[in-house]
Amino acid sequence: MSVESAGSLPALLRSRIRATPYTEAFRHPSEDRWDSLTWAEVGERVRALALGLHALGAEPGTRVAVLCGTRVEWILADLAILSTGAATTTIYPSNTAAECAFILSDSGSVLVVAENDAQVAKLRSVRSEIPAVKHVIVVDGEADEEGWVLTLDQVARVDGNVAGRRDGETTDEAAYDRMVDAVTEDDLATLIYTSGTTGRPKGVELTHGNWLGTARAVAEIGLLTPDDLHFLWLPMSHSFGKLLEVAVIAVGTPTVIDGRLDRIAANLGEVRPTVMAAAPRIFEKIHNTVTATVRREGGIKLRLFRWARAVGIEAVRARQEGRPLSPGLRARHAIADRLVFAKLRARFGGRVRYFISGSAPLSPDMAEFFDAAGLTILEGYGLTESSAGSFVNRPQDVRFGTVGPPLPGVTVRIAEDGEILIGGHGIMRGYHGLPDETAEALRDGWLHTGDIGELDEAGRLRITDRKKELIKTSGGKYVAPQHLEGRIKAACPFLSHVVVHGDRRNYCTALVTLDADVVAPWARAEGLPSDPAELCSHPRMREEVRRAVDAVNAGLAGYETVKDFAILPGDFTVESGELTPSMKVRRREVEERHRDVLDSLYEGSVERA
Repeated sequence: MSVESAGSLPALLRSRIRATPYTEAFRHPSEDRWDSLTWAEVGERVRALALGLHALGAEPGTRVAVLCGTRVEWILADLAILSTGAATTTIYPSNTAAECAFILSDSGSVLVVAENDAQVAKLRSVRSEIPAVKHVIVVDGEADEEGWVLTLDQVARVDGNVAGRRDGETTDEAAYDRMVDAVTEDDLATLIYTSGTTGRPKGVELTHGNWLGTARAVAEIGLLTPDDLHFLWLPMSHSFGKLLEVAVIAVGTPTVIDGRLDRIAANLGEVRPTVMAAAPRIFEKIHNTVTATVRREGGIKLRLFRWARAVGIEAVRARQEGRPLSPGLRARHAIADRLVFAKLRARFGGRVRYFISGSAPLSPDMAEFFDAAGLTILEGYGLTESSAGSFVNRPQDVRFGTVGPPLPGVTVRIAEDGEILIGGHGIMRGYHGLPDETAEALRDGWLHTGDIGELDEAGRLRITDRKKELIKTSGGKYVAPQHLEGRIKAACPFLSHVVVHGDRRNYCTALVTLDADVVAPWARAEGLPSDPAELCSHPRMREEVRRAVDAVNAGLAGYETVKDFAILPGDFTVESGELTPSMKVRRREVEERHRDVLDSLYEGSVERA
């Protein structure tokens, strides 16, 4: 059975096991070493866990939630849940107890796989609000005496002694195969709750067929190959992470799994992957750390870095425009690569073929820098409602500032008002229990994305901005804030977040936050306060931000320019409500929370409604 003929995700896994049983599937951390599972071993673990979950009530028509960070057990649990015919409800481990209660109640989940005792405690605090949950299965933790909490090892036992096993249940391989054979591509596979940047989270219903279609498309364009080593750290509660899970099963790509954010840099150098996907924030962090470090060192290193960067970007722009590199530029780029860029590639293991960026816009400035260093970023685009993957740049034809052409099987249309409409295999079944919202999103046979964009002559999509986030100044001019925010962050390595404001105001301003990890070493070297709360009001810090804002403003129309800004004493966080669990800025929440600061940036101006 191939990806083309598989009728469900567990059937796809079964075909992968039969095709390449003894090749490496997943590599994961275990104390002070890396452990590895073959596809056959994955199959054994999934089968045992699926039979245990089935004994506890997982079956067609039910939902089982996973409240866990990115680790191999997340994927094993997900595949086991799907094998029973149930659907996986994803929950971010950073969600509050109240948010967990809402998702579990709204989805009707009957079981929860929780990462550790801390997550179990969160669920205990809202137990009265989630009466449908029969058991919590903890990965790293202890079972309780009453049997509400079981360990993963208890549930995966195959000797018939699973707590709560129903009379007459068997644990043989035939029973597992019967469960898998009963799952169809039209069945619900995943219930992912949107982050809720503008309102209450909605449960997006994605079927086995949605994910299989995406897997076929990824396999067809060769984005991953069996010869790659893929590094997966993205949140599995996010659709981008889930897409990669399905894709590596379809292609048979060995994958290193470790979701610890503080280990990303070390892991890259240690496992030496060939492909890694990430959100733009990770690339911004890498860029800012490198830039701030050479600025702090100064002298010949700083001059060499600036020269190499300029040469690299000159070469990148020539290639983007289809111009051959002159002999002189080719020679200078070779020197820049040997002295600067090769060292940067070595930090990532020296084998990266390309990075993949999604979930938020990538600044073209950032894309140029990485491409100059020989670390090309393939930017893609999709929504949770379209199974995450709808467009992506191809390795052999990258155009910065675009998210590439559609994946095979995806159709696109630009509405009269510029909104991007998507059709094809990945489009969701609907929003869980919300027929009116479903009808609004899926009008006339198209998914209305809420994003504004345009197609170029080669069919590549360029995203302008979020339809609901476009700023309309009091002078009637429209401004796309995300474009400005990305460029300002690229121009100043010390910034963590930028929020451009100006709706119904007579000019644009910005709120910025500092990246503590990057700014603190620089501040200490300069004899400045290293605490961002103190540093934010220092004239030298304001001078650095002003220089970046002015550099971006120089290339903008007058109505787009950021006239003033404020440096906030603390960064945005999920806990404060200013970021979603997937680390997107909740723009309205930020503006409301810092309304007094924003108003102060307009004091003395004459505003029109």
